[in-house]
Amino acid sequence: LSICSKLCYAIGGAPNQVAGSAAAFFLQIYLLDIAHITPFHASLVLFIGKASGAVTDPIAGFFISKSRWTRIGRLMPWMLACTPFTVVSYFLMWYLPPFVSGRAAWYVTFNCLFQALTTLFQVPYSALTMFLSTDQKDRDSATAYRMTMEVLGTLIGAALQGQIVASAHVSHHCTVTPPVNTTDSWHDTPSIPDPSDFLSHQAKVYMIAAGVIGGVYILGIVILFLGVKEKDDPYALSSDRAIPFCKGLGLTVKHGPYVKLTASFLLISTAVQLEQSNFVLFCTQASGLRNHFQYLVITILVSAAVSVPFWQKILQRFGKKCAACGISWMIPFAVMLVTIPNLILAYLVAFVSGLSIAASLLLPWSMLPDVVDNFRLQNPHGKGQETIFYSSYVFFTKISAGIGLGISAAGLEFTGYKPGICRQSDDVILTLKILIGAVPGILIFMGLFILFFYPITEQSRKETKIALEELR
Repeated sequence: LSICSKLCYAIGGAPNQVAGSAAAFFLQIYLLDIAHITPFHASLVLFIGKASGAVTDPIAGFFISKSRWTRIGRLMPWMLACTPFTVVSYFLMWYLPPFVSGRAAWYVTFNCLFQALTTLFQVPYSALTMFLSTDQKDRDSATAYRMTMEVLGTLIGAALQGQIVASAHVSHHCTVTPPVNTTDSWHDTPSIPDPSDFLSHQAKVYMIAAGVIGGVYILGIVILFLGVKEKDDPYALSSDRAIPFCKGLGLTVKHGPYVKLTASFLLISTAVQLEQSNFVLFCTQASGLRNHFQYLVITILVSAAVSVPFWQKILQRFGKKCAACGISWMIPFAVMLVTIPNLILAYLVAFVSGLSIAASLLLPWSMLPDVVDNFRLQNPHGKGQETIFYSSYVFFTKISAGIGLGISAAGLEFTGYKPGICRQSDDVILTLKILIGAVPGILIFMGLFILFFYPITEQSRKETKIALEELR
């Protein structure tokens, strides 16, 4: 594979990460403080949106596996067709409708539509790794390029969104030190005006950010289409037959290495999602870092972007299971932040969290092709399993992340979160600290424990490669 092809492939996936990053960091606080829907309704928006994307995964895998080869490939037409609709649904997801009573239904509808459409893009895009080359080193290299660009996309999304919408969340009222005899009235004073006017400043800046990110989508798909050529497996046996989808799905979920990999990273990805979703809320409501949240988010993502090549070197030299230990680095620093909220410590936590997030993004997508090769070796006369593996993996991780986000937002509702006030109650602050420190730490440790039993080693990868070459 040429460097140009790898770059174009990597750039093509970046827009999904740009939009996903903006939503991960800002959608929850947008729903609570700008749209002014209740935390319970916000939890429904987050959970149902993730669930709709997850349900779309196996459906997309089924139809894509049935697709016929065209002049531009079997996967590329899906990505081209869904992009315009994705852009429109993304913009409407950040649009503040002029009515108030039906806002929750509005956001559920367009978040579900956006999540489903991004799935229709992500499933063929991630499976495209298997159709770039049959060589493991080429695929690992392309995955490293992709992860670097996706982390950069995550950085761009959070930076664009953070800088454009920062003025919607910075309140001079809340920076005033309350008198010593502070009463509850200070806690109940809204710091952000209720945007009942859908053309308010807060609503406008979010729509501007959505329009900019929509333009990034168009640019990314054009570069992907012009720079990447999808290839069928030139070494496939003429006797190979596509495994029926339902049978293939049954074989997939029974494949030992796949089950262990998926179980491990669905816990780890849920931890990362909780960290992302609640970080801005924690900075603005629980740690006194209201005026620094956008810079802390950028620090996290810059650290993640620059460390992807480092993790690629680590996994090449010490193996992929060994590199997974780096995911746990964020845990002690996050616990320190929630116990000793300090600006310098916050930036240190942001930097280390970026290192861990980079490892959690790179490793599963680098390990999944090894699982597919292992399965192919055990089922030598079947083909077409790639999209099933990728779609079902994304399905499980989205479901787990949706449940985690829904529970976290529901927890804020239960403890009495009030949108737009300067300082939340002690119960809400404690909940945010648990969601940032304790819960992600427990999930990451559980995920790494399961990954310890993952059977594919560097030696078995080499043996699988040799066996597949002999088979071909």
